[in-house]
Amino acid sequence: MALVGQTHSVGPSPLVWMRFPFSSPPARQGDSPPAQTGAPLLAPVGRSLSERMARWGVVIVVAYALVAVLTPLLVHLGVLGDPNAGLQNPIYAPPSLAHWCGTDRLGRDVCVRTLAGSGVALQVVLLALGIALVIGVPLGMLSGYLGGWADRLLVLLMDTLYTLPVLLLSVVLAFLLGRGVPNAAAALCVVYIPQYFRVVRNQSAQVKAELFIEAAQSLGAGPLWILRRYLFRNVITSVPVLLTLNAADAVLVLGGLGFLGLGLPETIPEWGGDLQQALTALPTGIWWTALYPGLAMFVLVLGLSFLGEGLERWLSGGSGGRSGA
Repeated sequence: MALVGQTHSVGPSPLVWMRFPFSSPPARQGDSPPAQTGAPLLAPVGRSLSERMARWGVVIVVAYALVAVLTPLLVHLGVLGDPNAGLQNPIYAPPSLAHWCGTDRLGRDVCVRTLAGSGVALQVVLLALGIALVIGVPLGMLSGYLGGWADRLLVLLMDTLYTLPVLLLSVVLAFLLGRGVPNAAAALCVVYIPQYFRVVRNQSAQVKAELFIEAAQSLGAGPLWILRRYLFRNVITSVPVLLTLNAADAVLVLGGLGFLGLGLPETIPEWGGDLQQALTALPTGIWWTALYPGLAMFVLVLGLSFLGEGLERWLSGGSGGRSGA
């Protein structure tokens, strides 16, 4: 009895914990609360990682956008040389104070061409993805909302295009259309239209079964009004993530077309074309003509991928955090 009284004065009886050996021991006075483990600790880490990835992606993309805007202005003012002028420069000159990134086989400044290539790449990619958005999103909304034979026909067509390899389809279209900025953008946009169509079509088919859509139909709203006022706002949320990831892929595809000689004309600075010309000099130790265009392409793709992955994790994690709260 004395032992029972002593244990009762300190805290709960140890016999209670001994009867349930798989349970945690009882807390005593003055002990710190047990640390939480598992998913609650991993969620802030995931959110902080996605925020850092998105932040770095924004910084890289904004830096490339500034370079794309300022490079033509600096060339026009004479601060930077002409990307295509090289007769007065030595060929295959190594990096120096006069030419920070060296010169290529025609004496053209590699640094200026690499900076000018960023504007060309962003121009072609934005034009291609803009055309893909304008075509893919409305077709996906109409197909998902209307259904019927038109939906089956569009799904069959888009699935056929989606199954083709991206680079192979781009090469075929670029070969048929020829070299040029609009032609390269057209060859790229056909590749990404099925992706936007599939995403928007699936979401439209789910949203049209909601009660607010049925309420709008019962009040006499037409299909165009429902598509513009209700469906568009609900299906457009996932497009920005897909847009950034497709932009990263489009930069690589454009570089592949330029490397194969099917991208842009030789008078337009392009990373893929510069890499193709640098391939012959690389075995002789001329490394700078391939390093800087390849590094510029890699960093831009990395920034766009960081931005897309950060947005995707932030959107998915944000919904999960709100539901868990």
